Amino acid sequence: MSVTQSGTGADAKGSVGIRGEPGPTGSASAALVAAVLGFFVITLDVSGVNVALPAVGDELNGSLSGLQWVADSYTLMFAALMLSAGALSDAVGARRAYGWGLGVFTLASLACGVAPTLGGLTAARVVQGGAAAVMVPASLALIRQAFPDPDKRARGIALWTVGGAVAIAAGPVLGGLLTTEWSWRAVFFLNVPAGLAGFLTLMRAARSPRHPAVFDLAGQLTAVLALAALTFAVIEGGHHGLTGTVLAASGIAVLAGAAFVAVEARQRAPMLPLELFRQRGVSVPVVAGFACNAAFYGGVFVLSLFFQEQRGQSAFSAGLMFVPMAVITAHFNYFSPRAGSRYGPRAVVVAGLLTGAVGCGGLAAVDTGTPPWVTALAMIPLGIGGALAMPALTSLMLDSVAAERAGTAAALLNTSRQTGGALSIAVFGALLAGDFAPGMRESLLLAGCLLVANALGSAALLPRR
Repeated sequence: MSVTQSGTGADAKGSVGIRGEPGPTGSASAALVAAVLGFFVITLDVSGVNVALPAVGDELNGSLSGLQWVADSYTLMFAALMLSAGALSDAVGARRAYGWGLGVFTLASLACGVAPTLGGLTAARVVQGGAAAVMVPASLALIRQAFPDPDKRARGIALWTVGGAVAIAAGPVLGGLLTTEWSWRAVFFLNVPAGLAGFLTLMRAARSPRHPAVFDLAGQLTAVLALAALTFAVIEGGHHGLTGTVLAASGIAVLAGAAFVAVEARQRAPMLPLELFRQRGVSVPVVAGFACNAAFYGGVFVLSLFFQEQRGQSAFSAGLMFVPMAVITAHFNYFSPRAGSRYGPRAVVVAGLLTGAVGCGGLAAVDTGTPPWVTALAMIPLGIGGALAMPALTSLMLDSVAAERAGTAAALLNTSRQTGGALSIAVFGALLAGDFAPGMRESLLLAGCLLVANALGSAALLPRR
């Protein structure tokens, strides 16, 4: 489920220094460990925090809309800054960009852990998300730099994806355990020693060369404004109706979105070349990736609240419910590339999307009287669906663009996926605001319909092989 990022090709044993001068000898294994550790922490922060949200609400007197912002503020900045983060990595060097991102992420995690109010926690989550957006492309560039040999680099990227898969599996359990035994604050404090370990490891990696890069400031600002205004309108509109503030936010989202398109069409070096969308191998993965993350992360958000607030489970017990899905999902991440080679990406993508839709349909029938083991089994198809579809969508997208645009394609796909996760939490939270049980059912059925629609579209638009 990873995507490659265009980056540097410096040899780890004789690297080029920060400004092109000979640099000190670096360790390829150190670069890999640092990259994997960072991606693990970033992913863990998403999956672990969702389970801790009810405890956050209890201690900080947070409403459902406030808890949505705790989750979405991180994901929004992650999505909005991803497109230009690759340019930053090229401009200052992958190791330096990664170090900056890791440092800010660690400090923001500390700020989350000591936040006295929900507003303070949300603000710190915004900073966390921005730092995470810098770390992801820089971590992949570090791996590319450390392993010039394609086979070794492929194994390095595979280990990078394993770090994310393990974090998805461990996040709910670890987050639930820390929340139950200590406090939800411990979920954030856990990032501090991990960040320090990442720094110590990064110091042994080779310094990275710099490459000229153009920052599309106007495009970046309009993208952030459009996504933030849209999410605000969805969250607040679901809880308070079509108030003047919600209508104003909707108007800002539309205007900012139009401005973004206009800016990108006129820029000489846009962060998002619009002509990419003319290729089906790009447009289909972008839309389908949005749907996959919307269903998965929206589903995890809804179920985390359901287990604790409707069934009365502890945070740790709720985290354990996700383990079967997460473990099996990790295995299907490895199966998907082999299936794509044998049957073609179209078949694997369609099968994955339909499997996820079946999972959403099964979960929509779950209620407080459903045995826990039945609920845990019903979650498995949702995880399998994304694990099948995303590697195939990633390969399809990267195969559809020139090598020099691989980084842009990677950032675009990640942006689409994170945006899907953020908006689904906003929409599903609005549906839950009334009666929880009908809202949960409607949320999961909506996710299933979105996956089915994308499966039909992928079957119609993608070539058979």
